[in-house]
Amino acid sequence: MNLFFDGIAWILDPTNWTGPGSIPERIGQHLVISAVVLVIASIIALPVGGAVGHTGRGKDLSVMVSGGLRALPTLGVLTLFALWLGIGLQAPIIALVILAIPPLLAGAYAGLESVDRRTIDAARAMGMREGQIVGRVELPLGMPIVVGGIRSATLQIIATATLAAYVADFGLGRFIFAGLKTRDYAEMLGGSILVIILALVVDGCFAITQRLVVPAGVRAAMATDLRSRPTRPRAAVGRPITEGNPE
Repeated sequence: MNLFFDGIAWILDPTNWTGPGSIPERIGQHLVISAVVLVIASIIALPVGGAVGHTGRGKDLSVMVSGGLRALPTLGVLTLFALWLGIGLQAPIIALVILAIPPLLAGAYAGLESVDRRTIDAARAMGMREGQIVGRVELPLGMPIVVGGIRSATLQIIATATLAAYVADFGLGRFIFAGLKTRDYAEMLGGSILVIILALVVDGCFAITQRLVVPAGVRAAMATDLRSRPTRPRAAVGRPITEGNPE
């Protein structure tokens, strides 16, 4: 417990908030690398997942690829690319992109796949083209699940981006590795707490976004459905009807 308070005291120390390598600078670096990785992974995974969810083709292959990528150890992948590419941000970015693709891919195809097929058939019957169906029907209705996949990927990126400091002087992970090397456990724990706080703040923002992207018509239908449900189960009244024995 004393170490925890030491970590809080390290965070509140004004000297850690100014100068090169300060807490604001490291937070900014952490957000930058997380955003870059998220954009690259989204460009790769979201179109593929959307195509799979819309057409229903290649789902088994997507699940297999996602499962295979999830099984890869991020630190091992980072070390492998660092030995190949050298010290710098290239290896962490590649390793984090590989980490982020599975939840983005799963969220994209699950979101579009969740749309009721009768709704899609009705859109086709109205003369909508496939692109219009995706953009005006499937994507708006499946957006909460798509955002959920982006949310999951972002949290994984923020939590794992600390490994960028393993091969580069970048991000909040630098506090953790520097504290471990010098046995400054207050600094190491303070860096860990900052990563947790950052992840919670970003998660809260995505939780709000996930609620806002639900179409207004869907929210109204959900509210109407909730109001129309009975508050308690209705008791069965009367006697059961016995087939073939009318009274």
